[in-house]
Amino acid sequence: MSALINTDISHACQLLKAGKLVAIPTETVYGLAANALDPDAVIRIFETKNRPSFDPLIVHIASTDDVAKYVQEVPPAARKLMEAFWPGPLTIVLRKNDLIPDAVTSGLPTVGMRMPDHPLTLSLLREVQLPLAAPSANPFGYISPTRASHVADQLGESIELILDGGHSQIGVESTIIDCSGTKPVVLRLGGTSLESLQAVIGDVEVNTRGGSSPAAPGMLLSHYAPKKKLLLGNIHDLLHEHHENISILSFRDQYHSYRNIRLSASGDLHEAARNLFTALRVLDGETGDVILAEPVPDHGIGRAINDRLRRAAHR
Repeated sequence: MSALINTDISHACQLLKAGKLVAIPTETVYGLAANALDPDAVIRIFETKNRPSFDPLIVHIASTDDVAKYVQEVPPAARKLMEAFWPGPLTIVLRKNDLIPDAVTSGLPTVGMRMPDHPLTLSLLREVQLPLAAPSANPFGYISPTRASHVADQLGESIELILDGGHSQIGVESTIIDCSGTKPVVLRLGGTSLESLQAVIGDVEVNTRGGSSPAAPGMLLSHYAPKKKLLLGNIHDLLHEHHENISILSFRDQYHSYRNIRLSASGDLHEAARNLFTALRVLDGETGDVILAEPVPDHGIGRAINDRLRRAAHR
């Protein structure tokens, strides 16, 4: 059975309340959603994605007012961030209460909360009146989906419904900031820039290093990766070592002698982020053995793009 692809929110609510999974659009990437209060439904996310149980999930909510239902406290810094960036691509980690099952947080005492900025999914959240646990809607470790068709290609036989919200406008996952301790710490670079966070709450620590027990999604050393080998560096230097069976993912330059996708011919970092995962999917599905890629300027959302490329290149 292949998943239906439509915008039927009522059907999505029925499935979610019955403990089923539904793929949902967000401004960042598509997510694979389940009722966050139902441990059995949450476990189905891990099974469907083949996701390791130690990698926690993010909980999506309809309103800032919902946060207090599921956490022990909302510190002042977290409140400022919610007011400034929600709805939007920012996940805030707080100390959870007993309503959030340990299956969601991989046994951690904290939970990542987010209010997505997508009209279809916000309408769904308001109608279903449940918090939704939702990692990216793809097999674990692979390139994140930014279109409904990407979800259908890989998980369409495992779920019943994909809500089609068009192309994800940001194209990389949310930034994750931990506000559960004495000072805020960025755990994952993403759709909300470090500069924007600092403008609201001052200097913040950045600790995106991976490990065997990640404190947030997207912190493993190898992630967001195509099946093909991806080499990251200066394209001209890489071409001295690799000549045949290659394709190139460049920021803005054109390499006419090779299969080449440019993320943004005009050098627009937001356009580059929006195109990143689709470009990787296209190159991964074509002939050639190796993808050569280069970093983008390392500021604003460029930091998140480079983070994804480094993890995709890690072997």
